[in-house]
Amino acid sequence: MEEFNLREVLSYLLQKIWLVIVIIFLVVTGGEIYTNLLKTPLYESYTNVVLISDSSSKTEITNNDITLSNNLVKTYSEIVKSRNVLSQVIDNLKLNTSYEALKGRVAVSSATSTQLLSIKASDENKTRAKEIADNISIVFKNEVKNIYGIDNVQIVDKAVESSSPANINIVKESIIYFVAGLILGVGAVYLMYLLDKTIKDTETVENKLKLTVIGVVPEVENK
Repeated sequence: MEEFNLREVLSYLLQKIWLVIVIIFLVVTGGEIYTNLLKTPLYESYTNVVLISDSSSKTEITNNDITLSNNLVKTYSEIVKSRNVLSQVIDNLKLNTSYEALKGRVAVSSATSTQLLSIKASDENKTRAKEIADNISIVFKNEVKNIYGIDNVQIVDKAVESSSPANINIVKESIIYFVAGLILGVGAVYLMYLLDKTIKDTETVENKLKLTVIGVVPEVENK
């Protein structure tokens, strides 16, 4: 097995550093073109709702009410993304989309051991993202009342318009493109080094071929 010579590899890399720079430039440029011209920006808006006791029939919240609300969090999360709820949102806002497409742009999350649900909607239009999030919370609240006959969902925070796309971060993505270009460039040069079997100096003859060099023919430039 051929012995790995780090000094030789680094020397070869320095000779081909121009190629590494070119590859980094191409990767970064291509990435920036994709991010700024081809990547579809998506804006996200959030609304928060809280599960409480039935406000229409009780004046006090008991431990049993809190336990019940905690147990219902997962069920309520599924109701938020149900066909019934999202189809109503599509009709209310006259959205030109399908239930499946809208469901893919809606996410529900909850903090551990809390009755708080966060409903997130994403869209290419920041105003529409806000409208979708707000409308989902309203329809969801009414749907829970229709299904369970209780009014235990309250809207805590209405959605606000996002000022910047959630899926685009110029600085972060530029760093990723640079690192990817660097890895690709160094990898390409190292592959060239492995495939390069030419003999460039006397050390290569002595170290790899185990032969003694008795003379060197100097290179003569043509005049």
